[in-house]
Amino acid sequence: MKRATRRQFLETSAIASVGMGSWLALGKPPAYAQKRELTFLSWNHFVPASDDELRKQAEAFSKQAGVSVRVDTIAHLQLMAKFAAEAQSQSGHDMIRTHDAIPFLFESQLADVGDVVDKLGKQHGGWYPFAAEANQTKSGWRAVPWFWISFPATYNMAHFKKAGLETPKTWAELLSHGRTLKKQGNPVGIAISHCGDANTTAWSVLWSYGAKVIEADGKTPAINSDKTAQVIEWWKELFRDAMEPEVLSWDDASNNRFILSGKGSWIHNPISPYNAALKEKMPIADDINHHTSPAGPAGIHSAVPILGLGVWKFSKNIDVAKEFIQFLFRKENYDAWIGASNAFNHPPLRHFADHPIWARNPKFAMLPKEAEYAHPRGWPAKPSDAAQRIDEAFVLPDMTAKAVNGMPTKRAMDWAQDQVARAIKGQLKVG
Repeated sequence: MKRATRRQFLETSAIASVGMGSWLALGKPPAYAQKRELTFLSWNHFVPASDDELRKQAEAFSKQAGVSVRVDTIAHLQLMAKFAAEAQSQSGHDMIRTHDAIPFLFESQLADVGDVVDKLGKQHGGWYPFAAEANQTKSGWRAVPWFWISFPATYNMAHFKKAGLETPKTWAELLSHGRTLKKQGNPVGIAISHCGDANTTAWSVLWSYGAKVIEADGKTPAINSDKTAQVIEWWKELFRDAMEPEVLSWDDASNNRFILSGKGSWIHNPISPYNAALKEKMPIADDINHHTSPAGPAGIHSAVPILGLGVWKFSKNIDVAKEFIQFLFRKENYDAWIGASNAFNHPPLRHFADHPIWARNPKFAMLPKEAEYAHPRGWPAKPSDAAQRIDEAFVLPDMTAKAVNGMPTKRAMDWAQDQVARAIKGQLKVG
């Protein structure tokens, strides 16, 4: 480097002094000294007050850490396309709200968060196994389990009382009850369409009948079986005798509207419609209640949605993101977040499960017990990118839809078997 002359040094110093003086006069630092911004992409929560609480906590962390936190939310079915675009461009948000096997699908793109998982697990009594399995890949923890959503039955007590029926303990009983309820003018409703609820119920019913989508080895398609055929025949009868054709075009809000309209008698769904009825002070809230997801010949099994917090590897704020995650899991913050969701958000950490909200309302009392029946998608195989492809392509609802629309059961299973094989090979297009 050339040595600066005394005159050059004085000129440079004068310019710097003017710049510093301008900064002080304006009361703000230059661009390079401004606070960093941490960005988080999440969903539009089905209980909006939960998003309000999340943003409130993000603002509190911003003040404490001196880092601006921006929470962006979009419709949940749009998340997959957004994740793919950000992973491909290596730009976008720092953090994402993962769901189910997203940590496996984007395993190579997400930062390891094992240090945070270990710390939180030790602080709060350990993780529920099903929540942990959905976020720990072969190469490490690719997301921190954030919460899970119980998937009980939601029903109208008045319609069941009028029909002289108890709540169904099995899927077979639901079919029998559903026939009576539909004749009464109050059909049951389960989505057979391209929405998240349809995937959840499809996995749950298959498992309850002892059917599998993927063998435990994670490599072998298993959906083409006598047990799956039994499930498809059940779906055909339920669709014909207990439901209405509209379920073929439902989105994730449709079953909420169905039960809240007063017409529907039973749906397989989280507690969001009940919460909506409470918020809007709808009289029907008194008639809505919940019971445990039905059993099949193989018992009760539930494909509860499992959501996590992931950090992109390309993020320049990985350390800050980890601090923010730990902030969200402070007991006072996490308890407030459960409260804001009115029991919709379920903790994946054991010590948070003693929140008083479960005892405060008798209609919520059975919800934490749903953890006993929960599995990640793909079970008995370990979670995998294949399971996520199957979900994102709606293979299971499409197999059912083909069958209830007249395709022979064997042909519907053969089609699904081929789709599962493609998913395992990574050849199935999603989205």
